[in-house]
Amino acid sequence: MTDNQETQDAAAEDTTPSGSATLPLRQPCERLSCHKSSVCSRSYFVVVMVFFHVYIINVIALLFYVHYNSGQEDANRSRDAPSSGHQRPESRRPPSKDELQRDISLPRIEGIRVGHVQKVSLVSGRLHEMRTLSLKPLLFEIPGFLSEDECRVVMQLAQLKGLMESQLMVQDGQEELARELNLSPEEIFNLLDINQDGQLQLHEILTHSRVRDGIWLTPENLREIYAGLKADKDGNGLLSLEEFRLLSNDAFQRFLLQRGVKRSQLVRNSRHTWLYQGKGAHQVLQDIKERVIRLTRLPPTLVDLSEPLQVVRYEEGGHYHAHHDSGPVYPETACTHTRLAANASTPFETSCRYITVLFYLNSVDGGGETAFPVADNRTYDEVSLIHNDVDLLDTRRNCDKSNLRVKPTKGTAVFWYNYLSDGRGWVGEQDEYALHGGCMVTHGTKWVANKWINIDPDYQRQTRYQQLVLQQPEEEEDDDEDLTMNTGIQSPSIHQDL
Repeated sequence: MTDNQETQDAAAEDTTPSGSATLPLRQPCERLSCHKSSVCSRSYFVVVMVFFHVYIINVIALLFYVHYNSGQEDANRSRDAPSSGHQRPESRRPPSKDELQRDISLPRIEGIRVGHVQKVSLVSGRLHEMRTLSLKPLLFEIPGFLSEDECRVVMQLAQLKGLMESQLMVQDGQEELARELNLSPEEIFNLLDINQDGQLQLHEILTHSRVRDGIWLTPENLREIYAGLKADKDGNGLLSLEEFRLLSNDAFQRFLLQRGVKRSQLVRNSRHTWLYQGKGAHQVLQDIKERVIRLTRLPPTLVDLSEPLQVVRYEEGGHYHAHHDSGPVYPETACTHTRLAANASTPFETSCRYITVLFYLNSVDGGGETAFPVADNRTYDEVSLIHNDVDLLDTRRNCDKSNLRVKPTKGTAVFWYNYLSDGRGWVGEQDEYALHGGCMVTHGTKWVANKWINIDPDYQRQTRYQQLVLQQPEEEEDDDEDLTMNTGIQSPSIHQDL
């Protein structure tokens, strides 16, 4: 070290705080500034890293939370009963024959949009095209569902068994039903008065007479009856409560019987028969049933316990005015197929046909379309179906005014849902847009077949019915050693003579 350096170092050590001595080599402020910058950078880095690690830990914790809760919900769904009160089975094994699965969920095909085409596998080695015809009701068309030979066999089997008139001229028993219900004239009047305006209009009387008497009256016919019975005293075309009281329950029936009723005035003009599709039936009939199961995707038991195949023939001039295949189900209403399991008597019954599958067995020369008067309407209003003497329900006069008509083509099938879903996988309310009818056959003959799937909207009642029927064959086998005698006894036979 040189003398100059030693002198400078000594001077630096003798410097006073006031700074009056000679200046040092490095100013204190510069050393402080450098030290402060280093400390700030290190602190900022530490803070950033802490926040980063906290963020990562939170993300991982959130993922664990979601995964844990999802697992818990799946476990709860497998253990707990659904909101409708029906408990789910604890095991995944399929139920045995004597056991009814308690969590049946009815599959429902999506229509997507009108004109949408989807492929369905109905027979081995072939795909059928299924086209959406409407969304209200949910309606599909499947060309080539039946082969030409299958159509021929079904018609021949129906002829071999023999066809009966689809409707009697005038139905009896209405007077007894009225007495059983013990309804007063005022109560009946209020039932018929749909819009509750205190007067019975033509369309309200027409609806009542068609359902009750099975006779298709037009507004002109009704005016003739009013005149013949002198029912409309003031001649305004309406019936007041006072005028209604003067009529007996069967006044219309008596008048029509005296005047005579033509076949063209019936709600339905056709002949039909029923073909059993269970064990031992013709192979073609069993094949059709299996194809329906694959089409609707319903449990086979539900299809097996439904009505047999109905075959219908319409001669020239034949028709079926617009109707619903199944009616609404109220607490006081029983389904025809489950009435034995209802454990209660009720005067009101309906067929509870969840699905209709309609097969065209031949191509019709003229007319005979299946009409859906209100398909895909924005709203459904029963009162507007008969307006200004234009009756949309009349398939003899106004078939061309229906929103949708399906031309009968041999082998084609159409099917639709008569009920909505309840949102929980079971049958809901009636789909009023499923109103349909058979247009009058103008040339030739029309052959069709109907396969209805009967399901009770009351889940518990349907369950009891299936348990009752599925146990019956086993009891018979236990009581009788000769099993061959019981092979023809099957649950669907209860519908065979409908």
